[in-house]
Amino acid sequence: MIDLGIEKLMVIGAVALLVIGPEKLPRVARTVGTLMGKAQRYVADVKAEVNRSIELEELKKMKDTVETAARDVESSIHAGASEFEKTWSEATSTAGAEPLAEPPPAYPEYRHPRKNWRIKQGATPGWYKARNGIRTKALSGAARVARYRPQKFN
Repeated sequence: MIDLGIEKLMVIGAVALLVIGPEKLPRVARTVGTLMGKAQRYVADVKAEVNRSIELEELKKMKDTVETAARDVESSIHAGASEFEKTWSEATSTAGAEPLAEPPPAYPEYRHPRKNWRIKQGATPGWYKARNGIRTKALSGAARVARYRPQKFN
């Protein structure tokens, strides 16, 4: 780039002051500054675009390598699966095979895991609640009124 020192800038400023004049110099300096700023932004945009295109090319290369690796893995899996199917068919197609002596184990019937969820939700154990009189079942409003209504004296 152009090497501009302080001495050279002072000489350029003095010549500009003589040629342009003191009245127009601030406006010309402002215009030159804005043009320089636009030029710097343009150069920065071009650099960023070049960097993006380089990164895009690198990403395309990485994508191609990953796709080829995935295809290789897929082909090896298909080859292994075909070998497995071949050995499985050989093992299951034996003519003199005996039937299994035991039937497969019977599984227990499904039970919903949250049968007593109000009791199980709390961190306090059930035995502690029972010993200290803490209620484990919710009462409806009508049941609460009936339970705690004062007794009438005869």
